[in-house]
Amino acid sequence: MTAMTLNLTSIMAQEDRFSSGAYIKRPLALVRGEGCYVQDAEGNTFLDLTAGLGVAALGHSHPSIATAIQQQATTLLTCPEAFYNDQRAHLYGLLTSVLPGDINRFFLCNSGTEAIEGALKVARLLTNRIGIVAARRGFHGRTLGALSLTWKSRYREPFQVWQPAVTHIPYNDIEALEVAITEDTAAVVIEAVQGEGGVHPASSAYLQALRQRCDETGALLIIDEIQTGFGRTGRWFAFEHSNIVPDIVALGKAIAGGVPMGAVAWRESLGTIPAATHGSTFGGNPLACAAAIATITILQQQNSPDHAAELGDWFMNAVRERQFPVVREVRGYGLMIGIELRGRVTPILQQLQARGIIALPARLNVLRLLPPLIITREQLEQVLATFEEVLR
Repeated sequence: MTAMTLNLTSIMAQEDRFSSGAYIKRPLALVRGEGCYVQDAEGNTFLDLTAGLGVAALGHSHPSIATAIQQQATTLLTCPEAFYNDQRAHLYGLLTSVLPGDINRFFLCNSGTEAIEGALKVARLLTNRIGIVAARRGFHGRTLGALSLTWKSRYREPFQVWQPAVTHIPYNDIEALEVAITEDTAAVVIEAVQGEGGVHPASSAYLQALRQRCDETGALLIIDEIQTGFGRTGRWFAFEHSNIVPDIVALGKAIAGGVPMGAVAWRESLGTIPAATHGSTFGGNPLACAAAIATITILQQQNSPDHAAELGDWFMNAVRERQFPVVREVRGYGLMIGIELRGRVTPILQQLQARGIIALPARLNVLRLLPPLIITREQLEQVLATFEEVLR
């Protein structure tokens, strides 16, 4: 049986008729992708600076990932954690090779928000405390536990009756740490770079003070690396810019190169959690593990963090040097870039899309770029040339 070939109008009509209504969609139907490019249902090609919200770190339809998926699909698709599995064991070893310190205990799941939920449970199980501290302007997902950490009220308010109590503190404010983090705090959950919040990096002084305050009180430091992890910021993980090691790390997005996957990783010195206190039917399935193995292996072979650091620094400096009148600030690390505008970002996104480039917003006035880590200088020079048209 062959799949129907639908044009843009019929795709939009079909989705609008049956979808949940949870998403605000652009009138663009993407149907295929290769490398840093995607193609829509009308045959138009776009340079993709979204990478599927940072998921496609190695670009779209990477042949090595596709081969790994194909081979595993004809070998063993699913294997619950009631049994051992070769792909899962291999992935554990790879993860320990890129994570610093003694972060080598893992719970595998299916998404970043599940990783946050798991991290909260792990923290409470390991500390026997219930207090949680998070940052204003943070975003950690939309399931109920993760949603309680997320700052924006329009996400939280409809569900507050079911959410755990969370103390929200100002981001990058060292003085606020001493009051908020106490001996009753189970964990502090923070992004090393706030993505949805506008691409705001935490200062090294702030993260180091946060590490120290958690050590003083016995609270666990959870770093959300869902968007920043696996080389995007020019290091394997964004917290490495500040020379700290967290207690727990939440992983997702790029971990499997496009296949849904997440992971909770924590320090071996904290121990394991009691049996049957958490679980996932699909978590750690061989197909996702095979994709993750291929992804991490290629990122290592290509030295992707260094590539992201070099290109990201060059591109951000190039944008700053042009002194576009509509740009207030350029910030970020590596290939996680935020361009804060003096007006709304939506018209800029529309003008870029009309010229063959798709990008993301972050808040109302920030243009966010999360390109595949395989992007070239030549492709980013194309982006700069388009900026000359759009941002002048």
